[in-house]
This record gives sequence, C-alpha cells and structure tokens, in this order.
Amino acid sequence: MSGATVPIGAHTEGGDPLEEMKERNADLVQIFLGDPQSWKTPPPRDDATALLGSGARIYVHAPYLMNPASGNNRIRIPSRKSMAGAAAAAEAIGAAGLIVHGGHVEDDEDVAVGFERWRKALDTLESTVPILIENTAGGGNAVARELANYGPLWERIGDYNVGVVLDTCHAWAGGADLATAVETLTASTGRLDLIHCNDSRDPHNSRRDRHTGLGSGMIPPELLTEVVAAAGRPVVVETPGDAADHIADITWLRERLATG
Repeated sequence: MSGATVPIGAHTEGGDPLEEMKERNADLVQIFLGDPQSWKTPPPRDDATALLGSGARIYVHAPYLMNPASGNNRIRIPSRKSMAGAAAAAEAIGAAGLIVHGGHVEDDEDVAVGFERWRKALDTLESTVPILIENTAGGGNAVARELANYGPLWERIGDYNVGVVLDTCHAWAGGADLATAVETLTASTGRLDLIHCNDSRDPHNSRRDRHTGLGSGMIPPELLTEVVAAAGRPVVVETPGDAADHIADITWLRERLATG
C-alpha cells in the first residue's frame, strides 16, 4: 500500500457511521461505542447487523478511563472488564480494531511493571478484534509515551492479537522524533496498524495533547505527510470540528500524498 493510496477517514460522532463516512467522502471511520468517560460496557446497537454486513472499515476507540497498566486495583481491574466489554461490542459490529491508550503505572513504579500488567490483561481477553495500543503524549510513568517502550512491551505481548497505533500529535507532544517514528515502531514490533494523523496546537515535547486541523498547528506539514507515506497504513484524522472540517483535513492529506 503506497502513501498515495492509503485509506483515510475520521473519528465521527458515531450515530450513523456509514452515513458519516459517506458524508466525508472517507474510506473508513472511527467511533466510540459508548461514553468515553465511563467504565460501562457499550449497549447493543440497533444497526449492529447492518454495520457488520456493510464491509465498511470501522475502528472503535476505547473509553479514556481504561488503564490496564495501573497499579491501582480500582482502576486496573475495571479496565480489564471495560476492555473485554468494549472488545465484545466492537466484535458485534465487525470492527477492524479496538484502540486503547497505553496507560501509565503509578508515580513510584518502574514503567516495566506496566508491560507485565498488559500481558495479564490480554491473557484473559477473548476477542477476535485486535487490540491496537496507541502512544500517548504525557506522563513520565506512561507505558507508551516513549516509542522505545514498544520494544520491551512487545516482548511481553507480541504473541497476542495486538497491534500498534501511532498518533502524530501524541508523538510530537511526547518528544518523539516524528521523522523516525515509523521506523522505530516497525523495528521494535514488526508492525504498524493505524495512523492517527493529527496536528498539534503546542510545541514539540510540550506533553500537551491538543489536536488541531492538519496544516494549522505546530507540526511541520511535511512531517505529517512523511509519516503517513512511510507507514502506508490506514489513517484516521481526529481533528476538531464537523464534517466540513474533516473533509478539509482528508482532502489536505490526500492531495499532499498524491503529489509527494
């Protein structure tokens, strides 16, 4: 898959994913299946059968509360249950993957204990939907802020049904070298499944996760294009705004990939 032909879509409200994808002239869509700030298992969707049979490429983003790496039992255990519920709901609509943030350990812990907690969480998970672990922007105790952590993490979990999401805003804000990010991740995990192509409102290494429209932020435009082209993987823009803003971002990226 070349950079010019990668499927590109957006994160949408998810009320009618197929219509939202069509409205944006998108190749795919990403949605939440429930409240992103809740532990609750997403309710069954009335359109689950239609989504399952549509053949559309749909990604599901897990709730933000989920943190399987936590040293706090009151967070780690509910996170495992929440991930299982979200994965089952994603499977019911034929999702291509469930995106889960890497999470973080406690302030006084070595980040390596988070790798083992991820292994234990996946060891009890039964789902055909891949768990796609996304890099995060801040926190010295974050499991996946430093891209180099994916190597030792994958030594623990690489045999499970897992994949990698690279978020450009998170990587930029987290201090990563975007020019080598794709190479770093593929070298340490052997894969890269999805790109979240987002510009950043803040400077490099700011540790602030604030997305903005492509070409309107502080990430050099050529870096965004180079990441997508080098990865050659499906892309989701998680930029602010409505359908018109998403259309502008998708068009922005398609045009630069076609001429790059």
